[in-house]
Amino acid sequence: MIRWIFGFLLLSSVHTQAQLSDFDDIDFQKADSVAYLYKGESLESLPLLAFKLTSPLASDLEKFRAIYTWVCTNIENDHNGYLRNKKNREKLNGNSEAIANWNRTFQIKVFKKLLHERKTVCTGYAYLLRELSAFAGIECKIIDGYGRTVVANVGGEGVPNHSWNAVLINDKWYLCDATWSSGNFGIPGYVFIRDYNDGYFLADPELFAKNHFPLDTTWFLMDDKPDLDEFLNAPIIYKYAFNYQLIPLEPQVMDINATTNDSIAFLFKAPDSIQDQNIFIELVTQDKTYIINPDVTYSEEGILALNCRFNRRGKYDAHIKIEGKPVASFIIRVKKNRQ
Repeated sequence: MIRWIFGFLLLSSVHTQAQLSDFDDIDFQKADSVAYLYKGESLESLPLLAFKLTSPLASDLEKFRAIYTWVCTNIENDHNGYLRNKKNREKLNGNSEAIANWNRTFQIKVFKKLLHERKTVCTGYAYLLRELSAFAGIECKIIDGYGRTVVANVGGEGVPNHSWNAVLINDKWYLCDATWSSGNFGIPGYVFIRDYNDGYFLADPELFAKNHFPLDTTWFLMDDKPDLDEFLNAPIIYKYAFNYQLIPLEPQVMDINATTNDSIAFLFKAPDSIQDQNIFIELVTQDKTYIINPDVTYSEEGILALNCRFNRRGKYDAHIKIEGKPVASFIIRVKKNRQ
């Protein structure tokens, strides 16, 4: 069973607003090249693997980067294991003792499959990252909580379904998610597709909190913490938002009610480079898809505003896309204006 140890000294060492921008001047090319050099290396001896990945590197940051890159590019997400774990967690939700018993049984199977087949679920990714970091002398913790996707923890009461990591670099805690960095499942067939995403490596806590809710809210690593209901009913945020460093601000809920000719402003905190991107909104109904080119403005305060007017009645899945890649989704219900 995953152990949680939180003493006063640990809590007092947690800092806020830790993020990758702290290391803008760091080149990870050497660390990544070491990780790729040992592609396919055995998991039979984790101390040996940790030594190989970190001994050529000088700093803890580079060492952790090599470990993270190796885990994300060598381990496959196990869809069947995910479904089995999801089904049982939902079935046992609210019964902490039963969930604990299931976790103990399931994790034995997870680690065996990780060792022999290089397939695992989020728990295995988080475990491997923690263990390799420990052998390299880097403090890394497993964080359990709610992960939010288009098919999980959307509204309702929510189910704890995910694990990720916090790592201590230069006396400061950072968040990362090796599972979601590693790739995704293709449809149909749910075949795992390796597609490394750097956005979940030492992520901005404010953005990370849009689809990660830790059971111990200390691990938001920020003072302004959402509550669980806000988290479960917020817009859906995709991995590409992490690539663009796009943090949604308004609307704060996924379901939006409007009347015809209403104008809705979608606000994001964003880097100034976002102004040069092709941004549009895709509206999907049961039988049609519409493309809206919003009125885009960018303020000196770093706020990106997408202003749209909705002229047709109906229910729409609204997907905000940048260069064709989804970053956020809303549900918009437009009724006729009676005035």
